[in-house]
Amino acid sequence: MVVTTMGVPDETGADPQGPADPCGDPFLRTRFAIPTLPLTYLRRDRLLGHLDAAPGTPLTVVGGAAGAGKTLLVADWAARRGRPVAWLTAQMADKGRGTFWAYLLQALRRAGATLSDEVGLPAEAGRVDDALLTRLAAELSARAAPVTAVIDEYDRVTDPEIADQLEFVLRHAGTGVRLVLVTRTEPLLPLHRYRAAGAVTEIRNDELAFTPEEAAGLLELHGMRLPPDEVAALLARTRGWAAGLRLSALAAQGERDPRSYLREFEADRTTIGDYLIAEVLRRQRPETQDLLLRISVLDRFCPALADALTGRADAELILTGLHRENAFVEDLGHSWFRLHPLFREILRAHLRARHPGLETELHRRAAGWLRHSGPLGETLEHAAAAGDWAGAAEALVGDLALGELLAGPRAESLATLFAAMGPEPRTPATDLVRAARALSVGDLDRGLPILARAARALAREPRPAAGGIAPTASDPAAARLGCTLLQALAARLTGSPAQAEAAARRAEELRREVPGRLLDLHPELTALLRAHLGAAHLWAGRFTEARAALTAVADAGRTAAASAAAVRPSAARAGEECLAQLALLDHLDGRPGRAERKALTALAAADHTGTSAPPGAALATLVLAAVAIDRDELDRAEALLDSLTDDVRRPGCDPAIRAERALVTARLLLARGDTEGALEAADRTVVAREPSPWVEAQAALVVAGSHLVEGRPELAAKLLTELPGEDPLCLVDAARAELAAGRPAHAGDLLDRIRPRQDLGTVTAVRAALAEAQLAGVEGDREARRRFVAQALREARRDRLRRPFREAGPWLRPLLATAPLRALAEGWLLPGAPAPDGTAPAAEPAPVVEELTGRERDVLVRLAEMMSTEEIAADLFVSVNTVKTHLKSAYRKLGVNRRHDAVRRARELGLL
Repeated sequence: MVVTTMGVPDETGADPQGPADPCGDPFLRTRFAIPTLPLTYLRRDRLLGHLDAAPGTPLTVVGGAAGAGKTLLVADWAARRGRPVAWLTAQMADKGRGTFWAYLLQALRRAGATLSDEVGLPAEAGRVDDALLTRLAAELSARAAPVTAVIDEYDRVTDPEIADQLEFVLRHAGTGVRLVLVTRTEPLLPLHRYRAAGAVTEIRNDELAFTPEEAAGLLELHGMRLPPDEVAALLARTRGWAAGLRLSALAAQGERDPRSYLREFEADRTTIGDYLIAEVLRRQRPETQDLLLRISVLDRFCPALADALTGRADAELILTGLHRENAFVEDLGHSWFRLHPLFREILRAHLRARHPGLETELHRRAAGWLRHSGPLGETLEHAAAAGDWAGAAEALVGDLALGELLAGPRAESLATLFAAMGPEPRTPATDLVRAARALSVGDLDRGLPILARAARALAREPRPAAGGIAPTASDPAAARLGCTLLQALAARLTGSPAQAEAAARRAEELRREVPGRLLDLHPELTALLRAHLGAAHLWAGRFTEARAALTAVADAGRTAAASAAAVRPSAARAGEECLAQLALLDHLDGRPGRAERKALTALAAADHTGTSAPPGAALATLVLAAVAIDRDELDRAEALLDSLTDDVRRPGCDPAIRAERALVTARLLLARGDTEGALEAADRTVVAREPSPWVEAQAALVVAGSHLVEGRPELAAKLLTELPGEDPLCLVDAARAELAAGRPAHAGDLLDRIRPRQDLGTVTAVRAALAEAQLAGVEGDREARRRFVAQALREARRDRLRRPFREAGPWLRPLLATAPLRALAEGWLLPGAPAPDGTAPAAEPAPVVEELTGRERDVLVRLAEMMSTEEIAADLFVSVNTVKTHLKSAYRKLGVNRRHDAVRRARELGLL
């Protein structure tokens, strides 16, 4: 058949005078027309470049979901080529093989491909002669330049015979044809052969997705300029889907506030919803539509979970097919899928409209399946969505995850989720969750009665027999263990060490009844139990036991931070809090340098985790404020206190934190000379079931200090000597009070009680040496007095302790002006002090060229303590190589090249 000149088409686009298809109907010219690009079309050069490289392969496949922009992309590319392209929209593929080939041959001829009369056209709509295909392939293979043919909507080609015929022509035409298929689904062609031979160019759904730059450019074409974060949010919601971006941009143009519309539009109420329903959902079979509606309640799903929602067993086949068809079902790998966000929104809206009340039941089914086969977080979300609070609480408690409600990265989200749970139902699990939420915010009035009610209910449930089966979700063993965790927390918050120890003993027994698998999955439970026990020991003044328990948790926390894949982050959070408590222990032991290092490490770890209320942050800040007072850095101490929130004052806060805040405040007021304010602060009652000996001792020191300042040394001495126990610092300050009262013999007796001790902290040692010096002066032993003052200066210089010297009294000032002692005091205690003969002060050592970093100072401090490189690395929790790097940098800045010289130079500059 010879191509004739076209006449004027009718309203269908057919040419009444043109050639006809095998049925005798004229060809529809619209099937051969390259689509016109809209005015707001965005040219995407990265994809056009990919298509420009396509002529190197005989086959190009552009495959993507409906509205992915594939047709317009290829149309743009075809229009730019400068040479005719045979374009065919394959909407007639269902009318028979002969009709399809008649249209394709006509498209080739319209594009200028000269085909002889021998090729002709199919005579029948339903079949094509093999001879025609053979002649066509032969004539195409003889062409000097290849002809490019685009078949749009190739997914309409569902007849395998047509695909075989097309592959035959493509294979035998050689370089005479370049075929471009635009399709929603995997084309019916043996693509594996072409891929193996490197003979196919593919542009898939992921590549068709708009990039942030392209999305911003498209929005600008619609008259909108959005900041990058809003573009990113729109991209996340549309997944870069071209139609979604265009339709939302078009809709936003008609809004008063386009930016707000793009942030908040409801997909099911827009043309996007109409598009997806018409182009995707309604094209599916009824059982597929039913599955899509049901799985819309899920963020992600696997075939087994989808089957649980439908009650059928065909999900795997359907989901795999939907993904292959680019039907907005995304493959996440490992047999898990998810729906496109906009498609999911629309499906959920249709689910509610078509099946009122079914959504709740679907959430309940999902929670039931996930309880045994899926992640806990998803189980809880679906149980909460179904209003099944008993099931949600049972899942949390039965999984031993109650500790995650108290500490860790999920604590806030879990608290938000369970905040919707009302006073019913009342089961041991729901009561444990309610108690945990109350205790986690210090609400003892509400939490303690609920916890007691849960404990009574659990005590009535039968215990498993020895050698019985492993606990199941309904077995109370996990609940009992969770209950002991809350009891330990309650004991800590109420200041009851005996109850904390009892809870710890019960926990050890219960651990044997719980599967080891669960204990391994939730190390935070054990960590929190030990942390609460350590905190209770600390409150009771049993520092050795407290240090052992807290150190174990802190060490485990460092392991958790270093190997997050092996240990849950919640354990690391517990370790951070314990590190702050260890800092308080060091402060109470009178070791400010160690206390400061641990407090700073705890704060740095908390900052690194990025939590809104880092565990231990308040206590670490209080320790730093206490150290600042020891160093007479009163403004810094006040700033640190001011940085604390009011949470540390609430009754349900850890009593150690509340007590330490009152004590630090009192010490600061006393240092500033406000004795009345100091006494008031020290007298602030911290309600606890058992008193804390160290709190009483520290408060007594403040009160005694106020008596000394106001000239009542006898009262100060009486108060400190009547305290139970043998607190060294109290004995030292009592000795100072006795000296002020003119009773040196009594002071000597008190100092005799601490002289044999070798484990005194720096603060106590410095204050004791100054008391010995004052006593020696009273006794007329000037040499001993100078020796004790020198000892105090050497001890204090390392940690820059200035407060003991400020409080020593006027007898000390003349001594510090003497040459030997002035040399020890200058640079940190008395910078630039004048010489005794009135001459100008000695020139200060030349400053360092560049200031040392905080970490370099930390390394130098440890050098001065004669620690090895390995010991420094262990103490700072860094590698040996990191320590060496800091040392080299510090040497350079100090202008030295040896350890001894670095320490000497740092001391000259007042850095140590």
